[in-house]
Amino acid sequence: MQGGNPWLTLFRCIVLHLLFPARFVQNGFMAPEQGKQYVNLTETGKLMLVGFKEYMSGSYMCTLSYRVFRNDMQAEEERFKTYKFMVYAYREPDYTYRISVHFTTKECKLAANRQFFEELQKILNNLLDYLKCHIVDSSYRCFSVKRPKHGLVDELFIVFQVNPFAPGWEVSCRQITTDCEDITNSHVHKARGLIEKFFREQWYILKHEFVNIPAIHYIDHSFQVTRLDSCRPGFGKNDFIHNDCANCCVACDPGSYSPNNDITCQPCTSIRIKHYGAKSC
Repeated sequence: MQGGNPWLTLFRCIVLHLLFPARFVQNGFMAPEQGKQYVNLTETGKLMLVGFKEYMSGSYMCTLSYRVFRNDMQAEEERFKTYKFMVYAYREPDYTYRISVHFTTKECKLAANRQFFEELQKILNNLLDYLKCHIVDSSYRCFSVKRPKHGLVDELFIVFQVNPFAPGWEVSCRQITTDCEDITNSHVHKARGLIEKFFREQWYILKHEFVNIPAIHYIDHSFQVTRLDSCRPGFGKNDFIHNDCANCCVACDPGSYSPNNDITCQPCTSIRIKHYGAKSC
């Protein structure tokens, strides 16, 4: 053959049958028009599944036939090869960050503590607004803490989460891409960096721009952050079954479901769920 890819020519001659789970199969084989909807053979001979949904997860079989010519090119033999494999729909987990910081205060009963806490939330939300991230599940408590060289001091322990789903996030994301997964995770990661920078600069400002340090002020090096993962409804993590992708949110197996953003799928005992990616029981 002059030019071109001999494998490509071979694949163009292939009789290809992709067996989908039973609900997609007719008499053991998928109807040709249905196969075209979900299968694409690329110019380099790669078999691609397109428009793949979580309920399409399951056991697949791909059978290809090809012709082998003898050296004299006078006779040919048809051969078959069958591949069996499992295909699972998965998503990257949605990220949120739990952040904790400490502030000194004059005393725990000070009314200004609540006002300061609420004002801090407003400042952080304004900082993150352009990323469509916001502060959720925020709280504070006051404790008397023994510090070296300072004795007992009252401190505010503030905890909050940075969430990438502020009002309007979806509209904003759809203007950029149809797959918002990477966008939201990228935005919340940037938000985490902005907040860390904000608190890191507090101590510098106190030391260089204030003559009298305010009664309520940030304690240097108190910033702590933990990433929290969540899965979309119908998905969950299972590092026992899917240990090759333990951090992935994989479509819930038949017999299980996930109605919310929990990290794991729950067993369903009231009814028999036969498909992958169930969101209700």
